[in-house]
Amino acid sequence: MKRHQILHLLCFNFFLHSPLRFATSLCPPDQRNALLHFKNSFVLDKEASLSCDWDDHVLSYPKTNSWNKSMDCCSWDGVACDGVIGNVIGLDLTCSQLHGTLRSNSSLLLLRHLRSLNLSGNNFVGSQILPNLSAFATLTHLNLSNSYFSGSIPNEISRLFELVSLDLSDNYNTYSAIPLRLENSVFTSLVQNLTVLRKLVLDEVNMSAVSPKSFANLSSSLTYLSIEFCFLRGIFPVTIFRLSCLTTLDISDNNNLSGFLPKFNWTSPLESLSIPDTNFSGEIPDSIGNMKNLTFLDLSYCKFTKHIPLSIGNLNQLQVLWINGNSFSGMVEFEIFAKLKNLRNLFVSQEVNLIYNTLKLYSCNLTEFPYFLNSLKRLTYLDLSSNRISGEIPMWFWGISNDTLDTLDLSNNYLEGGIQLSHWKKLSMIDLSSNSFHGQLPSLICQFSSLQELDLAYNNFSGNMPSSKINYKDHYRTPSHCVNLSILDLSHNRFDDIFPHWLEAPQLNYLNLQSNKFHGRINLTTFGLSFLALETLVISNNNFTGWWPTEFFSNTSLAFIDLSNNKFGGPIPLPSPVTIYYSIASNKITEKIPSLICNATQLEIIDLSNNSLTGSLPWCLTNFSTDLSVLNLRMNHLEGTIPQFFSSRSGLMTLDLSRNQFEGILPQSLVKCKYLEVLDLSHNQIDDTFPIWLGKLPELKILVLRSNNFKDLLDIPKGAHLFPKLHILDLSNNSFSGPLPVNLMMNLIGMVNGKNVQDTSLYMTRYFRRETYENSVAVMMKGLEVELARILTFLKIIDLSCNSFQGNIPEVIGQLHSLIGLNLSYNHLTGSILATLGDLTNLGWLDLSSNKFSGLIPRKLEIWASLGT
Repeated sequence: MKRHQILHLLCFNFFLHSPLRFATSLCPPDQRNALLHFKNSFVLDKEASLSCDWDDHVLSYPKTNSWNKSMDCCSWDGVACDGVIGNVIGLDLTCSQLHGTLRSNSSLLLLRHLRSLNLSGNNFVGSQILPNLSAFATLTHLNLSNSYFSGSIPNEISRLFELVSLDLSDNYNTYSAIPLRLENSVFTSLVQNLTVLRKLVLDEVNMSAVSPKSFANLSSSLTYLSIEFCFLRGIFPVTIFRLSCLTTLDISDNNNLSGFLPKFNWTSPLESLSIPDTNFSGEIPDSIGNMKNLTFLDLSYCKFTKHIPLSIGNLNQLQVLWINGNSFSGMVEFEIFAKLKNLRNLFVSQEVNLIYNTLKLYSCNLTEFPYFLNSLKRLTYLDLSSNRISGEIPMWFWGISNDTLDTLDLSNNYLEGGIQLSHWKKLSMIDLSSNSFHGQLPSLICQFSSLQELDLAYNNFSGNMPSSKINYKDHYRTPSHCVNLSILDLSHNRFDDIFPHWLEAPQLNYLNLQSNKFHGRINLTTFGLSFLALETLVISNNNFTGWWPTEFFSNTSLAFIDLSNNKFGGPIPLPSPVTIYYSIASNKITEKIPSLICNATQLEIIDLSNNSLTGSLPWCLTNFSTDLSVLNLRMNHLEGTIPQFFSSRSGLMTLDLSRNQFEGILPQSLVKCKYLEVLDLSHNQIDDTFPIWLGKLPELKILVLRSNNFKDLLDIPKGAHLFPKLHILDLSNNSFSGPLPVNLMMNLIGMVNGKNVQDTSLYMTRYFRRETYENSVAVMMKGLEVELARILTFLKIIDLSCNSFQGNIPEVIGQLHSLIGLNLSYNHLTGSILATLGDLTNLGWLDLSSNKFSGLIPRKLEIWASLGT
């Protein structure tokens, strides 16, 4: 069957089965008149639907305003018609601001084809439910909730045999002369007759005369049952909890209703179970752990006793758990609740005996501080990290377990405001990192000598650091309150102060002040006396000035030294023999690189980039340590030749000598660096041919030789397996000649499909304990040089511009499907432009300008014409 024929059949089938509104008149006149008569029997009053706006947050409006004789009633707001004959089958007047009495002879009864009737959210004060409901023989959905109906529910409602959904809730109000009431005989008939009922909502209907035993006969197809505040009394049948289709059960606020939860073989699809403020008693059975679909469980203010079962911890989907107001006994292992990773709301009353020392609620999706914490008197360890708690910390929280709390972790939340830590007497570890705290630090941050770790990183703290100095008759003395401090991380804030010499923390092991506004000179005498145990010093991205004596760090235990992005001058301060991470990048350091730096044989990172260093490289620098993985000397004034010896034991992964004045040829011993991933020699004066031997490096991903004196042909043997993982190849602004290197491009398998099973990270980042090193590179992008401070692992670029390449563009380039950037401009290329370049759908920029191409631009490439093609 042809496609258009199938479409016509589908449209015809939709026409037959959809309750639509049509331009042509379909509504029978008698039904139109019945609706108009119904409209005219009420007045419009905004206050009639106030509960919609206030309680349900549904915008009320007068739907019947659109009803008039000039329009087909099937197009009226709230009216739905059968698509063939035009009979009115649906009437939805929810929150329509109707006010008046619904008469027993209402014209609604003339709409005998109704399948759905919704009159909720209006004011029919003094009205009783229509006694002749059996007139709606095909009715499947009936909603008369929240509309001030009163009196007895008629037995006729039990004769609506097709009912799927029945909602008579929330009609209990002060205006009703006689609250809506359901007699036992009517409910018994309803339960027996409505065999296809799926949803039953009777909240606030007076069911005091109804025997709870009747509920045992409810339809097995029931999915939703809500009988909140119905004045039920007696014993609720346990069989309801086992209904095979029931997903929601709410029997709350029936104070005289008793019952028990099933002890054995309790399995059902229940997602929400709410029985608070009832007389349910006994123990919560272990079988509750079988209810794996539960997201909401409210058992509060009942009469449950004994222990809270460990099996509650099996409810993996649970988001809300309220078990307060019971009479549980014994000790609760809080690990029960810690297992509930989706839990957002937990209510546990003081009557529950929560006695434990360690509480870990990390990654539990909490949105506020659990108030039960206020009752814990002997807590020593509290971890609320990686949740979604927002706003300011409540005042009551600052006093919890003030005599015992040792560890507090609130990191990775959305907390704001200031902090106060003076209430806790034994705190040794505080982690408030990765929040939005602001303001100044409390003056008594080190009030108690017990403090060992303080992490306030990634917040918005500002101003001066607290000096912790006390005036003893005008003589300022620093108390020894921080004597045990071992870790202090204030990084990524807005502190604007001098270096905190006042600390005088002889046990300080880790100090991180990076990315603030610290400034001025560092008092080196005080520094040397105050931080005898320091192993990590990170003060990068500030405005410190002055210079460090060459031997200052030599006799220290500093393993990590990061002084980068400041305004330090003078000669290079030599690292300690035990230093593994050493960065003085982006300062004003001058003079030569001393060969004594090679005595630090444990170095893994050396970053001396972006300074004013001069002279040649010490020959030992490329061979003194098998652990060295990063050597970055870019953007200095270094000269001479590159040291000729690289060891086969080398662990070098990044070598950046760019933007210096190196000359001569490349040392072929570089091929021994089998772990090398990044090699950037751009903007030097190296005079050599293309180093084809670099292609043997199995991990090489970035090769940048831009702006040197490389020359001659790129003669790559056919069939050679070279450069298997290369991502960025930049040979621009040299003197290469001859045809474009077809055999080289055939080897670039890392640019064909972009898939690298081993590399799952986003950036080419090196990790060293708590510190990182970011590889960077400069690329020509759309005619501009762009500095990439971090290199994306999926970035694939070829730049052969500004050379003397000749001939045609090889077809193989069209197979490098993961290319992001391709620049062949300013060469002597001829022939036509390949149409297959249009298959490179990942290209972000393409530059073929300033060549000698002929013919037309292929249609696939017309989009690139504006990018210099």
